[in-house]
Amino acid sequence: MNHTSNKADIVIIGGGVIGLAVARALALRGVRDVLLLERGSLGAESSSAAAGMLAPQAEANRPHEFFYLTCQSRDMYPLFASALLEETGIDIELETTGALYLAFTEHDADELEQRYEWQNRAELPIEKLSSEAARKLEPAICEDVRAALRFPRDTQVENRRLIGALSVANERLGVRLETGTNVISLKAERGRLKGIETSRGFVATDRVVIAGGAWSSLIDAADIALPDLRIKPVRGQMLCFEANPQICGHVVYSSRGYIVPRRDGRLLAGSTTEHAGFEKRVTAAGIHSILSAALEISPRIASLPMTDSWAGLRPRAADTLPVLGPCAEIAGVFYATGHYRNGILLAPVTGELIARAIVDGVFPSSLSIFSPDRFGLVTVT
Repeated sequence: MNHTSNKADIVIIGGGVIGLAVARALALRGVRDVLLLERGSLGAESSSAAAGMLAPQAEANRPHEFFYLTCQSRDMYPLFASALLEETGIDIELETTGALYLAFTEHDADELEQRYEWQNRAELPIEKLSSEAARKLEPAICEDVRAALRFPRDTQVENRRLIGALSVANERLGVRLETGTNVISLKAERGRLKGIETSRGFVATDRVVIAGGAWSSLIDAADIALPDLRIKPVRGQMLCFEANPQICGHVVYSSRGYIVPRRDGRLLAGSTTEHAGFEKRVTAAGIHSILSAALEISPRIASLPMTDSWAGLRPRAADTLPVLGPCAEIAGVFYATGHYRNGILLAPVTGELIARAIVDGVFPSSLSIFSPDRFGLVTVT
């Protein structure tokens, strides 16, 4: 597009899975003038680079508000996927096989036992498997496995199809999606948002949702005090193999990596956690680290052709928790960012929470741990 619309009821900054989920949720609630601005292409950053895992139980070491939020969002996915299929005709390939977590060392086994104990006490769906039972369920896993946990509700989705479905859904709901547009700064008067300055001109609006992922903290707010989120990019590298026929049916974890089977015969393996700024590239060290972890899970991967590799930048807030809800300092500013490794997982619940906060003026006090107001303020001049 040659220019950006000069006004909107609500502007969403960021066109990844979170921004798209928020825009759709607002449109479904009857908001008719939603403008989404994306600096590049829709879903082209961490949303497309992800593995699409929906596995809060497999990754949780203890019960916590964040854990319960992720479980809530995971459990929203069946209806979310069904609704997107009806709205767009796109199957986001939500799997129901479950996830396995393998133990290869004594330390691994101790960690799995602790995870089993607290999740079992909490009456969460979880199964403890012997080495023999795990290998009977997934014959391709390494013979050295000592024990395993199975999480029947943890699953995966094809994240790139999810981005496509959300994009089409928003278009059909009348959301204006404008790509190649940088948001430069917020403008406010007397504690109330008046609009945003973009690379294509000023947009008048009294409500904005900051959903810019790793770029969220780069938005200026001249002479305005905003929460000091300190969102930083954390690079994650991924490898892709061709597996026809597929070598496993579950998402399979160890404490050092994971593999994710796709319906089309791809097998994803990941991932790294690197503080490399905005340098998005695949490295020899990253490939070595991922491959070592993947081969520990299944030596059969050694015979598979590696067909692709990529890197993405996850948005990590200073305390690693997502940033959700209204900003107390400036009326009309809302946050939906900092999802770190859980953007795909948290998309359904984030969309609903932010849409409810904007349309109904309600944000649960029980989720105050995620509020942007937990951070100190910073003024950009």
